[in-house]
Amino acid sequence: MNRKNKLFGRRTLIKRIGMVAGGAMMSPIVMKTSLANSKKKSKKVLSIAHITDVHIRPEHDAPNRFSKCLADIKRHKIDFFLNGGDTIYAADYDHITRERVTEQWKIWKKLRATFSEYEVHSCLGNHDMWWAAPNKEDAMYGKSFAVKQLGTPGRYYSFDKEGWHFIILDSNNKNAGSLDAEQREWLEGDLDKLPQESNVMILSHYPILGVCTIIDGGNHTDSAYISNLFYAHKDKKITCLSGHVHLLDQAVYNDVHYFCNGAMSGFWWEDGNEKSAFKYWYRETPPGYAILDLFEDGSVINTYYPHPY
Repeated sequence: MNRKNKLFGRRTLIKRIGMVAGGAMMSPIVMKTSLANSKKKSKKVLSIAHITDVHIRPEHDAPNRFSKCLADIKRHKIDFFLNGGDTIYAADYDHITRERVTEQWKIWKKLRATFSEYEVHSCLGNHDMWWAAPNKEDAMYGKSFAVKQLGTPGRYYSFDKEGWHFIILDSNNKNAGSLDAEQREWLEGDLDKLPQESNVMILSHYPILGVCTIIDGGNHTDSAYISNLFYAHKDKKITCLSGHVHLLDQAVYNDVHYFCNGAMSGFWWEDGNEKSAFKYWYRETPPGYAILDLFEDGSVINTYYPHPY
């Protein structure tokens, strides 16, 4: 099959699974956990918006387009947000100036004020930290400054809501996509203190275990350690949530479910490239956000909503 026919075939397939209006809209994409011991319908206890890789920036009308996404999300009547990192476009490159970092966080804070009625629990993304500060003592250097901008209690933390335990991890350590020794010890202790049959949702920026990372990389480099830790806690119902790769997938290993959702920014709010299936898409994944319904029995429905903005 030649390139033209391949492209036509791919686009025809996408249209058949819900594409309308010339590639602008898609039907929601639903991914679920399945619990073998769940024989009756469970009560929904939480509805959460997962936004990740917002990459907010002044260019490409990104703030206005984000606001349109936000209006759509609010219609779902969610309880709170989980923000999966890379909140700003980029602070981590050597050429990024103090002024550019300040500009990006200022835009985020202005937008954050428009949905201040919601809690937002964020993790750090690899692009959120400014490493090019003059020295490590600079107030804007590294993770502490990013944590302050996001308003989180630390670079990793946990909290409880409606019978669910939420763990927010910092993936940004040595070997890109890993937990440092201090965080490993904390995570082990946090899981140890939970009773059997606990419902656990873990948010990381990098996928702990993914399928789409085979294409572009970006998987946690210490996934063997983390998956072994989860197996030691197989008495608990664990679900993991991530972003980073701007692609959409679902994986299951040892009854732990891993959802990687696409980026709200898609192709960084830009048009795309030769690998983009459509305008604004990263490869075959449209820009979007996810709504997660969490149930009393530990099951989860992850619905990904592509957006046209």
